[in-house]
Amino acid sequence: MDAVLRADLVARGMTPDCAETIELVRDVLTRVGDKWTVLVVTTLEPGPMRFTALHERIAGISQRMLSHTLRALQRDGLITRTPYAEVPPRVEYALTPLGRSLAAAVDHLVLWVRTHRTDIARNREDFDGGR
Repeated sequence: MDAVLRADLVARGMTPDCAETIELVRDVLTRVGDKWTVLVVTTLEPGPMRFTALHERIAGISQRMLSHTLRALQRDGLITRTPYAEVPPRVEYALTPLGRSLAAAVDHLVLWVRTHRTDIARNREDFDGGR
């Protein structure tokens, strides 16, 4: 959230703390709502993985996008990056406890979608047919 929007929210009577919370919620939802984030987190759920293994398991992601996503997840404290002093160099990525809690939330969302997929499909058909 930019400073102008934050100032507007405060001017409308919102406390500065609440405006900051809204900013963080928006940032986190942007990160979590990104398809690559969800795929990286769920792919790392079983355990640590090297960059190449992640890239092979996540269909359609470019190396550049994977690097960008991993850096963003590391910045948010959702994954760790562990380099090993070996030849050739080896780096592993793993979920942190915070990242594991996100993975659990994603698992719940996937379960909810599976449970309600028939209802969702029917509602979409009804809506699209009514146009």
